[in-house]
Amino acid sequence: MSSADKNLSVFRSTTLPDMSTKKIAIVVSEWNDDVTDALYQGAMETLRAHGVRKENILTRYVPGSFELSLGAQGLAQRDDIDAVVALGCVIQGDTKHFDFICQAVAHGITNVSLKYNKPVVFGVLTPNTKQQALDRAGGKHGNKGDEAAMTALKMIAFQKSI
Repeated sequence: MSSADKNLSVFRSTTLPDMSTKKIAIVVSEWNDDVTDALYQGAMETLRAHGVRKENILTRYVPGSFELSLGAQGLAQRDDIDAVVALGCVIQGDTKHFDFICQAVAHGITNVSLKYNKPVVFGVLTPNTKQQALDRAGGKHGNKGDEAAMTALKMIAFQKSI
């Protein structure tokens, strides 16, 4: 379902286990920082609202979305990290750069998650325009940062259940 049909900040009711002892890492791209800062704020608010203690949220920044995979890997390899949320924004341009970056980041994030057997969440916007990005970073479609944080919490709960 596209975000045009769903608000990214509205979640299906889920009972989560106690998250107060869970440690979540957030890696944020500095590129398009007006968008990624808003994604980060949404992620932080969601984690805190669901019981993750502020001191258990570790934030690191990387230059761009391409670097999110390596940043996420460095955090995911830590034994004290329960999940990683990768936040970025790649806006369509006039060249194929967009396609290469988006594909590389998606594959990289997936590979890190599988390599370390822990949630590494893809919170990367891939809009056609800056306005579409803003609409998904706290605008009319909610906040993909909220959604990414909730996905991390749900996947922690999922892993605990299996």
